[in-house]
Amino acid sequence: MILLDTNVLIYASDRTSPFHKWAADLIANAVSGGEGVCANAVSLAEICVGDADPGSVASRIEAWGVVLVALPAAAAVDCAAAYGKYRARRKAESGKGAPILPLPDFFIGAQAQVTGWTIATTDAARFKTYFPSVQIAHP
Repeated sequence: MILLDTNVLIYASDRTSPFHKWAADLIANAVSGGEGVCANAVSLAEICVGDADPGSVASRIEAWGVVLVALPAAAAVDCAAAYGKYRARRKAESGKGAPILPLPDFFIGAQAQVTGWTIATTDAARFKTYFPSVQIAHP
């Protein structure tokens, strides 16, 4: 199963994006090849924030063959651990703090880590840094 980062969903729906073809092909190939592709509620919420019709976002994503999945409670510990490392690193490198609440990418990375799924993203560096055991599909 491939778990989609929010940016992949955005690029798949934006024909003007330089990553459109990559994102659309990744989704189509995962669906037709039987590997499967999914997105969680974190990505769904991120998409809804900027969408003119947030009530239809889920059905539009599902129409591509993307399965919407719940975020498992088991991901909370991995999310917190990775985000704690991020906050400490940010403080050490820049002297700046970070919000106390984890960023969405950490929930997505933690879910991939506890489920053993691949993450598809154009932001591979963050996932490789904080979830090094997770397989990453990127352009």
